[in-house]
Amino acid sequence: MNSPQLYPTAQISHHSLHKARHCEMSSDRVEKPLPDIPEDDGSRDDEKCFGNVFAELESVDLPLGTTLRSVYDDQPNAHKRFMEKLEVRIRNHDREIEKMCNFHHQGFVDAITELLKVRADAEKLMGQVTDTNRRLQDAGREVTAQTEEVIRCRIQQRNMTTTVERLQLCIPVLEMYSKLKEQLESKRYYAALKTMEQLEKVYIPRVSRYRFCQIMAENLPKLREDIKDISMSDLKDFLESIRKHSDKIGETAMKQAQQHRTFNSVVQKHDSGMGYTKPVYSLNGRTPTQHNGLAAEEGIDQPEEEGVEEDQSEEEVLTAQDLVDFSPVYRCLHIYTVLGDRETFENYYRKQRKKQARLVLQPQSNMQETVEGYRRYFNQIVGFFLVEDHVLHSTQGLLTRAFTDELWNMALSKITAVLRTHSSYCSDPDLVLQLKNLIVIFADTLQGYGYPVNRLFDLLFEIRDQYNETLLKKWALVFREIFELDNYSPIPVETEEEYKSVVSRFPFHDAEIEKQDFPKKLPMSQSVPQIYVQVKEFIYASLKFSESLHRSWTEIDDMLRKSTNLLLTRTLSGCLQHLTKKPHIGLTELVQIIINTTHLEQACKYLEDFITNITNVSPETVHTTRLYGLSTFKDARHAAEGEIYTKLNQKIDEFIQLADYDWGMPESDGQASGYLMDLINFLRSTFQVFTHLPNNCNDHAAMSGKVAQTACMSACKHLSTSLMQMVLDSELKQISMGAVQQFNLDVIQCELFASSEPVPGFQGDTLQLAFIDLRQLLDLFMVWDWSTYLADYGQPTSKYLRVNPSTALALLEKVYRGMKDTSKKNTIFSQFRKNDRDKQKLIETVVKQLRSLVNGMSQHS
Repeated sequence: MNSPQLYPTAQISHHSLHKARHCEMSSDRVEKPLPDIPEDDGSRDDEKCFGNVFAELESVDLPLGTTLRSVYDDQPNAHKRFMEKLEVRIRNHDREIEKMCNFHHQGFVDAITELLKVRADAEKLMGQVTDTNRRLQDAGREVTAQTEEVIRCRIQQRNMTTTVERLQLCIPVLEMYSKLKEQLESKRYYAALKTMEQLEKVYIPRVSRYRFCQIMAENLPKLREDIKDISMSDLKDFLESIRKHSDKIGETAMKQAQQHRTFNSVVQKHDSGMGYTKPVYSLNGRTPTQHNGLAAEEGIDQPEEEGVEEDQSEEEVLTAQDLVDFSPVYRCLHIYTVLGDRETFENYYRKQRKKQARLVLQPQSNMQETVEGYRRYFNQIVGFFLVEDHVLHSTQGLLTRAFTDELWNMALSKITAVLRTHSSYCSDPDLVLQLKNLIVIFADTLQGYGYPVNRLFDLLFEIRDQYNETLLKKWALVFREIFELDNYSPIPVETEEEYKSVVSRFPFHDAEIEKQDFPKKLPMSQSVPQIYVQVKEFIYASLKFSESLHRSWTEIDDMLRKSTNLLLTRTLSGCLQHLTKKPHIGLTELVQIIINTTHLEQACKYLEDFITNITNVSPETVHTTRLYGLSTFKDARHAAEGEIYTKLNQKIDEFIQLADYDWGMPESDGQASGYLMDLINFLRSTFQVFTHLPNNCNDHAAMSGKVAQTACMSACKHLSTSLMQMVLDSELKQISMGAVQQFNLDVIQCELFASSEPVPGFQGDTLQLAFIDLRQLLDLFMVWDWSTYLADYGQPTSKYLRVNPSTALALLEKVYRGMKDTSKKNTIFSQFRKNDRDKQKLIETVVKQLRSLVNGMSQHS
């Protein structure tokens, strides 16, 4: 510490003395007053003029330059007068000063005198003060040293206090950062983001000047990006996992929907029979009571009617959230929401789910081969949309109803296209039926979650048509197999049980047959009841597809009738047409086929009643479709009748081909040819078969008589035509009269057959008219009645009206050539050739006239 400065006493004394002296000198000057300067009128004007100037000069605030310039610029000789006035002004001020000094001079001298007296004391005091100052300096050195130590301690204490305060501010920051690290390590990313937010907004700003806080602040954005990357990685793992679990989710949901439908069916039966109350069932929660053993078989949704246990057990119904952990989705959504990047996350999630939807909707190449392929396909789709439904309802805004509807509409278009394509390759009706049941369960499952499924039921109507086509193909094979195994003979029944067995399968009622004793025969063959049973089986099979389609019984009735009509008019009719064309089907079989179709036609009304009993829709309803069985079986009968006529004519042709005439024989054998007698016997036995045709009512009796008459008339006409073609064959050049006589005997047998009434119902000689052309032609040659023929030609009453001139000419030329060839052996004709040239001329004349008639006919035509 520096020693204190002493007061300057001596210096004050010297100053006082100097001042005193100055005053004395001033007092001496005061004693000599200055002479007064006389003033004239001009000087008074100058005084007045320069007074303002002096006032301005004496003022310290005004600038002197302007004032002095006014002095020099105002008047001529102004400077001289100004200097004079200035000198007078100075002297006046000096006098005032002297007066003031004289007034204060004595007091000042007294003060100086007193000051000189104090001077000695001041010097003494100065010595004392100096000594005191020295001793004070010595004593202050130790105090100064202690003071410096105290100051140093105080500084340390202050620094420690400051440090503690700063640490108290930093410790929460460090604790929060440590907490952040722990949250990151434990994958509590949402909490970590909240901690980061607190660090940034609350803690770090308090200690932002420290470097470690700056490092923390710089590191937080990187941690956020890491959290985003990690959460996105977890989301990708979730999306990959959900693809694997979609199948299981869908399987569980579809099984629950199937059990729900089956359970409702059982409950409805219990309600109608025992008043059982249906419990509440939930697809998305837990059901308190369920029947045991209600799982339907392999896509068939019919409940078990017997043996359903009444015991009920609590069963946990698994849902999507039970099978899949959705926390990665929620966590990632919250993280991106906190980070202000929610829109990016929503767009990414929706884009990825759209891609997964396209993958799920892509079917396997061989999916149509087994029902399991379709089941896996449906399970994946159901699982996918159940996950979407859960995310839609468990998050706010991540998915929207519009987005899920758009996704579902896209999926519906793809599903319908896939099912339409793959089902078209399916040829097994059982597989198509199982596919239908899967589609129904699939639609019911998704409909329970709010997805519209009307297009799926529309698709089922398309698949129904395909199902009917597969059924028709299957039943075509069944019908053909039945026809192949049929023996085409009436059904023999030995006992009452056998009879009841037949009529239980086919609605046959005949009072006359029922009165007969056993054993007896039923008119139809074994294929008739089998066909009837198979038609009913077809109706049952078609009904299976119509179930669970949410359609009215009227619509189902219409579908059943239309499909049954297709079976009758296309499948069964086609099989009958194919059957009648088979080469091994003979006349007997064709007759039996006509009998069978007649009984099947009668059974059509029972088929209509059968459908009515199933659907409870009255056949009198306006829109009820009628069965077309009547026209179907009529067409089949007509085809069989046509085949009878064709085969009968073919058989006649076969007999005709066995004819072996000796066209040059001189005389006939006196009896009909053997081939012709065999043919007539065949025709007699054949027409006896027609007696088996049904005649239990007037219509059928008329129908059977008409078929037999038509067949008999057709056979006789064909036989007559064939015989006529035989004698008129261009390759046959000549015929002897003996051959003509033999041919005449054969025709007589044909006429006798026609007149014997092989088939009842012909009036008069109607059947004999089939041979009238042959008869008149042969009579013309046998009688040799050419004059009558030529004379009556063209007359309606002509005896030989049916003989055509060209036919007569052709046969006459052949006979004429035969006569000339045998003239040497024939005495009569040789005598004619030698002796009676007129007859030869007559024959030539007849030939010329016949040719003239033929030429006239050709010209006229």
